Amino acid sequence: MVLGAPWEGGSSYLPGTAGGPTRIREALLSPARSLATEAGADLAHEDRCRFLGDLSLANQQHGARSLQTSADEVLKRGGRLLTLGGDHSITVGLVRAFAHHFSKLTLVQIDAHPDLYEQFQGDRWSHACPMARILEEGLVDRLVQVGIRAMTPEQRALADRHAVEVVERTLWQSDGIATLGLRPPLYVSVDLDGLDPAFAPGVSHPEPGGLSTRQTIELLQELPGPIVGADLVELNPLRDPSGLTAVTAGKLVKELAARLLEVGEA
Repeated sequence: MVLGAPWEGGSSYLPGTAGGPTRIREALLSPARSLATEAGADLAHEDRCRFLGDLSLANQQHGARSLQTSADEVLKRGGRLLTLGGDHSITVGLVRAFAHHFSKLTLVQIDAHPDLYEQFQGDRWSHACPMARILEEGLVDRLVQVGIRAMTPEQRALADRHAVEVVERTLWQSDGIATLGLRPPLYVSVDLDGLDPAFAPGVSHPEPGGLSTRQTIELLQELPGPIVGADLVELNPLRDPSGLTAVTAGKLVKELAARLLEVGEA
């Protein structure tokens, strides 16, 4: 299942991420491209890959409950869920549901920013804070972060306190990730600013020096399964006039969806 979460109430800088789900679907379903993955799976002929449309998210608390409930309903039926954001604050409600269904959950986060602030600009539910909320609620057994290159001292202190595993830049390639000994079940959260802005410029907080599209795809392909859930967040269509970032996001959605389909229903 592919669900849209057009929420940008956690954004701290530029508006626009609420338009992400629509733009990603447009790029993914464009007649200019197919739904075949690099491994040869054709999602166009996969009945288990269905688009559910967008949730109506009125406010942060309502949104988190709606996301948790929606994810819970899919998981109770034995399905898998891929959610399109929206800003990164949507991940908290989603992971709450997955943590209820899967013990010892590992969260793999691809991101330029660790999102570990206790609060940001007075907001504990900012998109700069979701991983702090997830850790304080004890929702995951491991948090593994790839692509981080904007870690502040405050966030470093929280990362150390919770034993967050921040993957060094020399290990961003998939063969380096293999050395971490990741164990399923895995939930994957992809913030598009984890990629270098040369490959994904259409984000609110571009940070040079990130992952290439190829590195990101290979990382997703090489993660051990099963991957039980995922989200892809922070596309800002207002910053993406060429549509390149949306096309890149659609490509990543295909590869993630294929991984989710490896086990159970999606």
